[in-house]
Amino acid sequence: MATASPSGSEQKLQSTPSGIPQAPFIEDVESHLGGPDVPVQATLQKFQEALQKYKIMESSTFSRSKSLQEKIPDIEKTLAMVEHLKELREEGKGMETRFELHDTLYASAEIEPVDEVNLWLGANVMLSYPLEEAITLLSSKLSTAQKSLKSADSDLDFLRDQITTMEVNIARTHNWDVRRRREG
Repeated sequence: MATASPSGSEQKLQSTPSGIPQAPFIEDVESHLGGPDVPVQATLQKFQEALQKYKIMESSTFSRSKSLQEKIPDIEKTLAMVEHLKELREEGKGMETRFELHDTLYASAEIEPVDEVNLWLGANVMLSYPLEEAITLLSSKLSTAQKSLKSADSDLDFLRDQITTMEVNIARTHNWDVRRRREG
């Protein structure tokens, strides 16, 4: 996407790796509109639509970021437990634990050294994995989730900048129109 700058040259707009386009900054409203007698309503409507799209993207990206922030600690805890089970197996030791049966009801259990663990994959699917494969899978999921969170947070920062740019464009265009009407 490109926009005309006041000097008449084309300005190349960037986009994020996830495809979010950069909002154009309108320095010279009259030049952008194409002259002093051009109505501004269509341009203001386009700016408002772009602003709404950025806000929708921001909301969606914020939800994705929150979801990842909740998932990452769960993955980390699961990975730590599987690594602990692996250490216990290598030492030939079992472990005693308590687990939740219901909100306030717990039971104790003695766990013998294990070679496999069952992992929830989502959508009511659970698979059994050897400890090494489970560690590899969980490490991969953790790495992917952390990269996705970093990308989502970066996209949020970018989107906030684009929202501000569009709000400034709207204000500048509106103010230019008001000034033009007063002078005319």
